[in-house]
Amino acid sequence: MSYLLFAFIGVLLTITTYQVVAKLQAKLCAIWLNPMLFTILMAILVLTLFGIDYQTYYQSTISLNYLLEPAIVALGYPLYQHLDAIKKQWKVIAVSLTVGAIVAISISFLLTISLTDNYAISVSLALKSITTPIALAVTEQLDGNQAITAFAIIIAGLTGAIMGIKWLSLFKIDSIRAQGLAIGAASHALGTATMSQISYEHTAYSSIALIYSAIITAIIAPGIIELLAYLSI
Repeated sequence: MSYLLFAFIGVLLTITTYQVVAKLQAKLCAIWLNPMLFTILMAILVLTLFGIDYQTYYQSTISLNYLLEPAIVALGYPLYQHLDAIKKQWKVIAVSLTVGAIVAISISFLLTISLTDNYAISVSLALKSITTPIALAVTEQLDGNQAITAFAIIIAGLTGAIMGIKWLSLFKIDSIRAQGLAIGAASHALGTATMSQISYEHTAYSSIALIYSAIITAIIAPGIIELLAYLSI
């Protein structure tokens, strides 16, 4: 099979799977029918059945990566629409997200180190709730395992995208702003993309949480993790 034909099939199969599942999700109102999740499962199934390595698939569908930049810009539009409201609450938002990041990193690291006694795994799982490029960079800096970090990021994103709103509603957290901030902070871009299907206000607060959490985690995570690792000895 020629490279061009394989690339065409790879892109077509990926886009088709995503669109079909997205339409089914909208028609059935089933939040568990997450297009991203089923596209990933499809890719794993096809690659396994035909013995295709991931790098080959990645290279054949690399054209899809060029759509990431305009997609991120699109997520920024709702943020721009609600910027005035966010400016008025920036202190509360900043404090909430900073405390949330500290608690999330600390609990994840301490729980994992107590169960596995493995520093690399503990670092990797502690960084699961921020955007992939920053998480991988910090993981490398702290001698974690980037493969585990990448996998944990996908799980965190899909969990928030599929169950986030229902989980928050279970605890009577019905504020649009609170829901947006929580999903953006815990489930990064995947969660934020799901918020965009609910409302612009959800997307705006989820976007600001995604951005701020990534920045603050990159700043504070090394110090917190090194301190916790020292105290755990």
